[in-house]
Amino acid sequence: MAPKKCPETQKSPDVAVLLKSKSRRSPQELEPEAKKLFVQGPVSSRKCESCCLLAELSSLQIPPRSSSIVRDLYQQKLGKATWPSLQQGLQKSFLHSLASYRVFQKAAPFDRRTTSLAWHPTHPSTLAVGSKGGDIMIWNFGIKDKPIFLKGIGAGGSITGLKFNHLNTNQFFASSMEGTTRLQDFKGNILRIYTSSNSCKVWFCSLDVSAKSRVVVTGDNMGHVILTNTDGKELWNLRMHKKKVAHVALNPCCDWLLATASIDQTVKIWDLRQIKGKDSFLFSLPHRHPVNSACFSPDGARLLTTDQNNEIRVYSASQWDSPLSLISHPHRHFQHLTPIKATWHSRHNLIVVGRYPDPNLKSCVPYELRTIDVFDGSSGKMMCQLYDPGYSGITSLNEFNPMGDTLASTMGYHILIWSPEEDGSLKDHERL
Repeated sequence: MAPKKCPETQKSPDVAVLLKSKSRRSPQELEPEAKKLFVQGPVSSRKCESCCLLAELSSLQIPPRSSSIVRDLYQQKLGKATWPSLQQGLQKSFLHSLASYRVFQKAAPFDRRTTSLAWHPTHPSTLAVGSKGGDIMIWNFGIKDKPIFLKGIGAGGSITGLKFNHLNTNQFFASSMEGTTRLQDFKGNILRIYTSSNSCKVWFCSLDVSAKSRVVVTGDNMGHVILTNTDGKELWNLRMHKKKVAHVALNPCCDWLLATASIDQTVKIWDLRQIKGKDSFLFSLPHRHPVNSACFSPDGARLLTTDQNNEIRVYSASQWDSPLSLISHPHRHFQHLTPIKATWHSRHNLIVVGRYPDPNLKSCVPYELRTIDVFDGSSGKMMCQLYDPGYSGITSLNEFNPMGDTLASTMGYHILIWSPEEDGSLKDHERL
């Protein structure tokens, strides 16, 4: 007998909720796990709510597999298919593969929550992760060797930004609440300090680097943005926002284009070649709430912003001052939670972001799961949701590696690695 449909539970036919298992299980087999999710509410209502969740899970559909990729490639070679149509077919195929993604590696090396992560630019199974205590781990999860662990100062040392050095991939840049932006090697040696506040009241909240132009840009909690070259010479230091600069990003294709996001509820776009003062921005993009991040798409043509409440925006280079799409999404700010930041997929026009269900939103459903949500970058439509009942916390940071086939997530103290089920075949004793 089919479970009863609960009227207040909304169904999203284009969403795939992924459960941790080596084979697809029936709703009857999932029932014990689903019931475990409900730890609140009257005892008499739990059975009903369990049935509602099972009905929703069993009715969710997976995006259809594209059966014409080879045909599209052949047609494109003959000049009969356009590149955008080929990209769309490849994206559909990737979305179908997401149905097999699960957590196959995990690590919890820190005594404080994770605050930043960065993928190695050339090694697809290596990433750097920073913590609120200033610890940094360089982890190659593809080998059994122990990760490289660099001890921080503890309280007050939070790592706010990480970037590998493209000119020497055994080095990385880091900004921190300790009051520095610096270059380090994998042994922990500080090779160069780019900015130093020399004050416990001023710290650095974000950074980005251009290997082509050889510049480092960083923002602080007082609204200043500082540009230096990679040799350590300061080019300028300007107060560009009224409050903390939560994120800075250089355009990957036009690295003279800079985006800065602030808790003063604005995102600003600058031309580094024409900056003369705080009012010399190209565009100012007002938001309704403080902004956690602003990042350019891999092709540099779009800008993705995440506020501190329930809105994700996509802007286009054709019209920077007007959002292309507004996505309603719960990810509200909480003092003891690493700010949630949406990111672009490294290969496809997709947006990845962790969900923090908000009961105050009309769209919230009973016992809403803390999923990782994947949206189409053009339409803003929800395409897929990743979820593993073994790791049901809030994922603040989610980034795909440069190859686009592996996802890293940070959830409190934990670092999670998601991969297709057929690739994630490590045995339990081989995991961290």
